[in-house]
Amino acid sequence: MRSKVLAVAVAAALGVTSFQVAAAPQKNTGKVTVSSSELAEMRAQIAALQAKVEELETKSDAQTDAQVQTSQSIADVQTKVATAKPSDDLSKRLDKLDKLVSNTKVGGTMFFDLTDIDHKEQVGTGPNRKVDGHGSVNGTGFDVKRFYLTVDHQFDDIWSANLTTDFNYQSTLSQTSLFVKKAYVQGKFDPLLQLRFGAADMPWIPFVEKWYGYRFLENTLTDRSIEGGRSGATATAGGVGAFGNSSDWGIHALGANTGDNSINYQLSVVNGRGYKNLTRSNNVDTEGRFGYSPIENMVIAVGGYQGKRGNDVENGAPTRDATRGDAMIAYRDKTFGFGGEYMTANNWDDVLRYAGTGPVPLSIKDKATGYSLWADWKFAEGFALFARYDKLDYKYYTVANLQRKLNDKYYNAGVSYDVLKNLRLALAYKHNQLDGPVDAYTYKTNEIGFWGMLSF
Repeated sequence: MRSKVLAVAVAAALGVTSFQVAAAPQKNTGKVTVSSSELAEMRAQIAALQAKVEELETKSDAQTDAQVQTSQSIADVQTKVATAKPSDDLSKRLDKLDKLVSNTKVGGTMFFDLTDIDHKEQVGTGPNRKVDGHGSVNGTGFDVKRFYLTVDHQFDDIWSANLTTDFNYQSTLSQTSLFVKKAYVQGKFDPLLQLRFGAADMPWIPFVEKWYGYRFLENTLTDRSIEGGRSGATATAGGVGAFGNSSDWGIHALGANTGDNSINYQLSVVNGRGYKNLTRSNNVDTEGRFGYSPIENMVIAVGGYQGKRGNDVENGAPTRDATRGDAMIAYRDKTFGFGGEYMTANNWDDVLRYAGTGPVPLSIKDKATGYSLWADWKFAEGFALFARYDKLDYKYYTVANLQRKLNDKYYNAGVSYDVLKNLRLALAYKHNQLDGPVDAYTYKTNEIGFWGMLSF
């Protein structure tokens, strides 16, 4: 449009100029005269100008049409994109992927430390000797005691699955291992009725750990090994192991409600060898727990274990039941936490019954009793003081019915700081002393340093 107006203006200007030339007075005659050749030339110029005007109009119209077509094409594409839908197959795949991501949670927990250990042993009235042995290694080192990687998937409102792997590394021993800690399918039919099939938490140890709160620093009483051993006057054996498993393969029924006057329970029927060993036997073991909370921040719980710990195998030695009884009372709120645990166990290490043939065993029966007391106080934002004391007496008997006794004392104390919501550090001191199995043997272990727990 603008080019057309310009062309008309130019034509008008040329017309006016021609008219002025044609009308210019002749000085000699006083008459206006235009020769035929001049008139023809002006007409030719006007014709040429008209042709250019028509050419410009044609180009302008073509450009306008192209702009309209382009705008319409863009609008059509935008409409198609806005209303486009994926194919049914792609839509189903996207829905499955979204459901998988939304219903799956991945997390992890790491226990680590940087400490210095001083371990000394004494036989009779001899000198204390700083040596490596009985589970303690002298020196300074960084350890990753545990690294749990957990995957939880929720199939629907009832069914879910859990896989937890456990990685262990100790720099002083140059030892690494990776194994399955938990692998189970769960059906949650009611808060008071859940069923787990596979390797899952046992009723007692994980329950006590929850109320204790400092598992990253030390195992609980039932789960803590005695680092000495039952091997005569010099205790040269590798030590007495824990008196329970934190996870085992089997069927687990559990439930709990919340608030004041609430209850919790768990009953597990398992193989008996722990999560690291899937060995079958002729009998299964059982462990149970029942807890009552008169107020929400407090619990009173009792539990027990009975079974052959996976030792009743075909063509094997005669066996007896290993038994354990447990009790705990604990309280925890935002500022204070304290509690106590008691345990007693019979024939935990002597499930195999001596029949009078073959090599004479060191021990034919055993008994252990012990207790643990702990407390912590959050005295400032993120800071807490904590302490714990354990005492355990372990007795075993020889074929001649001679009693050997191990007295184990343990305590720790320190201060913890919550660096982040999911990162806790503790500066602590730990002491462990074993006397026995006769009066002529003693060992002491002192450890100081930093312990930490990282979760995500």
